[in-house]
Amino acid sequence: MALEEYKRKRRFEATPEPPPEISTKTGHRFVVQKHRASHLHYDFRLELDGVLKSWAVPKGPSLDPADKRLAMQVEDHPVSYFDFEGNIPPDNYGAGSVMVWDVGVWAPLSSTPVDGKYVPTTDDEARQMLAKGDLKFRLAGKRLKGDFALVKMKGRRAGSKGNEWLLIKKHDAYEIADYDIDQYDSSVLSDRSMDEIAGDEASAEWRSRPAGRGKLKAAWLADAVAKLDQKKAAEKAASKTSVGKASSAKGKKPASAKATKSTKPAPTPIGSVDAEKKTKKPRLKSA
Repeated sequence: MALEEYKRKRRFEATPEPPPEISTKTGHRFVVQKHRASHLHYDFRLELDGVLKSWAVPKGPSLDPADKRLAMQVEDHPVSYFDFEGNIPPDNYGAGSVMVWDVGVWAPLSSTPVDGKYVPTTDDEARQMLAKGDLKFRLAGKRLKGDFALVKMKGRRAGSKGNEWLLIKKHDAYEIADYDIDQYDSSVLSDRSMDEIAGDEASAEWRSRPAGRGKLKAAWLADAVAKLDQKKAAEKAASKTSVGKASSAKGKKPASAKATKSTKPAPTPIGSVDAEKKTKKPRLKSA
């Protein structure tokens, strides 16, 4: 079974992670989860054949083609892991906090160019490329977009398990030189930071109790939305107070602001698959 290794490593009576169930539905979603375990890393997952093909990327994915990110292939994960966000308790495999850093859809690309371009292809060819160690694909996520490649490293170093790949951004309209992954420090699912997730044990509770999973999940989502609404309301109130004080000041002229140039959103990178329509402004870390 594809999920035997996933099952072997976990004690599901002690972890909120989802059980090892292979999905009967076909899909092409991808997820990147920021994982603060013994070492901070990013888990990159592609949905294929009812499971999530998974790689651990120590430095995280990059939109700079000059960055060749080491990606260690790990065991397949169940598709239900797609929206897992919360805390894995101590003394469990992968103990630590998990954030949903990016989500979207993906499409495998042809192994060879067609009229000078790599075009979307079939899952059969994707399986062949994976087996050969050179998978080309296109992402349409909230943060990651454009063409990428996963290339298996040739030759085995001393102590190597033979699971080393490189995650590489290809040159296209979505590349960003000197890309800084740390500019995004919040969840695309709940808008929470890693520290906020680490301090909220209830965020993963619904997945650890199968009997009442639906009610617990709904309660958690409602609580997360309520907290986000309260945060936005407080920011709005603070902004109004600041504007009121500025307008009441006498003898001071408001500083002029330079107009910023607007940019049009780039087209979806996946031909027949709709990309995320909703974009979210990144929350920058404070200095």
